[in-house]
Amino acid sequence: MPVEQREETPSEATRREIFQALVETQDQDVGVVRSRKVVAERFGVSEKQVKQIEEEGIDHEWPPL
Repeated sequence: MPVEQREETPSEATRREIFQALVETQDQDVGVVRSRKVVAERFGVSEKQVKQIEEEGIDHEWPPL
């Protein structure tokens, strides 16, 4: 059963955690699109939010980059 999606923007600490989970998932050869879906479900956010967090993490060179 999917976790209910939040509409508000997660805190920076949570966004960093989501970004790290996304990078780690992509490193497991899950694929970019699938990894966004997996991480969105895990954290209860939308795939759109995950994509925005991904862009923010890349722009700010968040770990684990």
